[in-house]
Amino acid sequence: MHDTVTKTYRHLNFFQHECVLEVRVPRVKLPDGSVRQVTPAWAGKLSGFTLLFEAFVLLLARETTFTAAERIRGLSVHRVMSLCERYVDEVVSTADFSEVRRVAIDETSRAKGHDYVSLFADPDPDPERRRVLFVAEGREAETVGAFARNLRAHGGKPTEITSISVDMSPAFIKGLEEHFPKAQITFGKFHVIAHASEAITAMRREEQQRDPSLKGLRWVLLKDRSKLTGAQRAELDGLLSRMTTTRTARAWHYREQLRDILTRKQPTVVARLLNGWCSNARRSKVEPMKKVAEMIRSHFHGILAWVHSRQTNVTGNYAASGLRGEVAQS
Repeated sequence: MHDTVTKTYRHLNFFQHECVLEVRVPRVKLPDGSVRQVTPAWAGKLSGFTLLFEAFVLLLARETTFTAAERIRGLSVHRVMSLCERYVDEVVSTADFSEVRRVAIDETSRAKGHDYVSLFADPDPDPERRRVLFVAEGREAETVGAFARNLRAHGGKPTEITSISVDMSPAFIKGLEEHFPKAQITFGKFHVIAHASEAITAMRREEQQRDPSLKGLRWVLLKDRSKLTGAQRAELDGLLSRMTTTRTARAWHYREQLRDILTRKQPTVVARLLNGWCSNARRSKVEPMKKVAEMIRSHFHGILAWVHSRQTNVTGNYAASGLRGEVAQS
């Protein structure tokens, strides 16, 4: 042994009291004359923390936001992020994507702005195998290209991906057709219904200029009926009683028809009902819903492919769910 140096390590709290270990760590002289400090087996990867303390911070970061973990552990958010990055980088460097066959793509905005982050996940039917594969800024075709390169770097092959679930972003679709030519692109129920909900909002905003009674009904119209309070259901029923005179009520009815169609599991039945729905919507006077019908027609095969696979890109169902929330707040 050459000498010792005194080091301090933040450890798990002792009851409500912050615990810091002060340790004399040996330094040894090697045969070549150089001096090296011995790293204790219980020391963490980030200077000044024990492994147990880091494990607890990682657990907090997985279950809550970086900001919440900062408050609970009394660390700066930058230290929490640095710690997570160190462990994530280590795990990612050894990740094996050779068995990935299906991919789900989703996006989220950062800090309620227009800076988007794209998430690529493995929606394996086995919950234990579901995981985030790749995260990148932007939502362009090149974002998909970056994922394809990352997939190859970890043993995966874009040509072996059989199914990819994504929203109806033209940029994403272009990137997928270029980099994953053999994959079946699917468009899930969630995003189809989301477009119909946007059409309801557009119709309500237009119609409330002539009918002030529609003001304040936004969430009543967007929520599932089963989740409405008694008072909200009464408001909705009052609106629906004016179906013949209120286009917003008809827009709501069209969305609920669409929701019912997409709960069915027989592709031939769904195809027939969707075609009928589109024909009816296009003949209606609910202009925003006509656009939804056109969107469904132009993405028809991808929607039917979803009926076959039932694969969704809503990453709230995967390991990415916590990551989406954290990205939105960063």
